[in-house]
Amino acid sequence: MKALTVKSALIFFFVALFVPGSSGAKWEATLTAFSPPAFPAPRPMHARYGFGWSGFPGATADVHLIKSTGNRLQLDISGRTIGLVRGLWKFDANHTSIVDAATLHPVEVRQVENVRSKKTVTNLAFDATGVTSKVTETPGKNAGPKIRRFDLPNLFDLQSALLYLRSQPLQQGNVQRIVVYPATSAYLATATVLGRERLTVPAGTYNAIKVDLQLSKIGKDGELEPHRKFRRATGWVSDDSDRVLLRIEAQIFVGSVFLELQSVEFENAKTPVRPE
Repeated sequence: MKALTVKSALIFFFVALFVPGSSGAKWEATLTAFSPPAFPAPRPMHARYGFGWSGFPGATADVHLIKSTGNRLQLDISGRTIGLVRGLWKFDANHTSIVDAATLHPVEVRQVENVRSKKTVTNLAFDATGVTSKVTETPGKNAGPKIRRFDLPNLFDLQSALLYLRSQPLQQGNVQRIVVYPATSAYLATATVLGRERLTVPAGTYNAIKVDLQLSKIGKDGELEPHRKFRRATGWVSDDSDRVLLRIEAQIFVGSVFLELQSVEFENAKTPVRPE
């Protein structure tokens, strides 16, 4: 059931067939050169997403995107398991990510996960050369946080990765290869635009951009490793000025999982936006 956590569900946007092992020098040379945002910044919004496993609803998440002081974009996510899944596995999480609105570079992340009697707090601090992560578990074997450091320029967290990808032209066949650090490990993510199509989700029917997603874990020695839990994924974003994440379908070790937009309301809008 861990596949239904907020963190894992968001990672699905970057999940797919692993890239076969290659040397660190080779994969670093294939990274997409960082480009300034070429698309309007997202509007502040409140969205609700549903998560499911093998066709059954399993979790829900409320997402708030606001523009905070200092020209920064702040994403707040509150998620939890629901229904039968909650009876088997009680999980609650809160996630806050802050990104520089002009450059789309990540600034910091704070995530709190509560699973039964265990609490995990993850803090990420990004700088020009990489990220420092601090993870504290209560109760835990160690009194202090477990600290990790990963160095790579133009590193992304989950929010900044999504914002950066949506800011690109996203023409059919376009490929973006970036490195994402969601919590305690780095991943090489490859997003390939497959084309345009109509997609219906609970929030409405949209013109959508379809994206193929690939993911490989970057090991301690810098070598790419196959991801044991994730096999493949496809994502859709709205083909409009907002480019809202609509749906993700992923094949993982426990079967088929999905994330789907239930509703979305933009700042100063009186009613939720519902396309035709």
